[in-house]
Amino acid sequence: MQSAAFFKQALVIITLLFFTIPADSNAEITPKEREKTYKQLEVFANVLSILQDNYVEEIDSSETINGAIRGLLYSLDPHSAYLPPEGFQELQEETQGQFSGIGIEITIKDNILTIISPIEGTPADKAGLKAKDIIVEIGGEKTKEMGAVEAVKRLRGPQGSTITISVYREGWSDLKEMTLTRDIIPLQSVKAFFIAPGFAYTRITNFQSHSTQDYREAIGRLSEKDKIKGLILDLRNNPGGLLNQAVSVADTFLSDGLIVYTKGRTDDQNMSFKAHKSSEDLPYPLIVLVNEGSASASEIVAGAIQDHKRGLIVGTQTFGKGSVQTIIPLPGGAGLRVTTARYYTPAGKSIQALGITPDVEVPFVACNGASNEENVEKTRLRESDLKNHIPGNDLSDNNSSEGTDEDENAHEVRLAQDNQLRTALNILKSLNLYSQFDLVK
Repeated sequence: MQSAAFFKQALVIITLLFFTIPADSNAEITPKEREKTYKQLEVFANVLSILQDNYVEEIDSSETINGAIRGLLYSLDPHSAYLPPEGFQELQEETQGQFSGIGIEITIKDNILTIISPIEGTPADKAGLKAKDIIVEIGGEKTKEMGAVEAVKRLRGPQGSTITISVYREGWSDLKEMTLTRDIIPLQSVKAFFIAPGFAYTRITNFQSHSTQDYREAIGRLSEKDKIKGLILDLRNNPGGLLNQAVSVADTFLSDGLIVYTKGRTDDQNMSFKAHKSSEDLPYPLIVLVNEGSASASEIVAGAIQDHKRGLIVGTQTFGKGSVQTIIPLPGGAGLRVTTARYYTPAGKSIQALGITPDVEVPFVACNGASNEENVEKTRLRESDLKNHIPGNDLSDNNSSEGTDEDENAHEVRLAQDNQLRTALNILKSLNLYSQFDLVK
């Protein structure tokens, strides 16, 4: 009787999971597809029932089913996931701009927990963690096949608490053990200051619920101090964030036209976002810095600026995360993060697994000269490297905080250590100088 009851319970739960579709969805399941799915669900429920009766230890049915759901989503693509109640709550906190942890964006590559990029100014960044570093252990436990959601849960914790991780980096002979002290990851995502007289450096570390407002306020404070001749927007190692904030930041530089659109299987997943003329639009010459750690929302901004020829994109090929994740709440406080569409730039270029190609490609070279273009290429991690990544589908015809004001010495150090930033500043200075000459004869 217990076995039969468990069988029915499992079948009901899984059926609800698979066939509960939002009311506004146009997705249709044919009778043949429905019959095939029910047969597979029956096999799955039978396996659960057998395990319930015969496994060497008593099985927690809720944990078993949750594990199956996690496995199902994990098999689809790297960004779809089942979020238990605590994970769902953490996601909501993160988009609001506050959580306690070490400050890294992670993913799963070849069943290995891999860093996409550290968030600037966080414990992970200060410890020297880099894109494509592999986290082999968290708190002494192996991470192989742990899953990104579970890894995030372990990496986060109360402010001031510590976590020990073991990291491997290409070129290292041994693992490196690091003990990091968790901290509140900064609410503010915007920095802005003059990198040279008249030339403003701005940075958005990730797109949070108030990033656009913070950005505009930061620019306003700079413009009160000096006339802005040119603007650098640094989106390097920006892992993304909220779509509406990416759209509104791009809208700050554009007066009309398409910013980004999405295309999915159903009509309700097809959306387009356009720029609007505003008195707050920024008219300054613009350079956008990107690299392999620029993903998702930052790629949307770069793609819109590039397609409208509003500014120059400088740096290296971006990560290539051009898929849309929809968050669907579930009973009991859990949630589903499901990939539902792809992003496309105004010209119809797919971002997914392709990324944004800079107008001026400038590989990062460390100030000691140890890095070169070949080494940078070897250490890049992009969407296309991830197992089960969704392929791109190119539709084009051609297929805050204001930050801390830094003194002049700090600017010189920053420029000396950052060849990409130097290139951006030199381009802006050249554009400014060029505009002063009447070259028409």
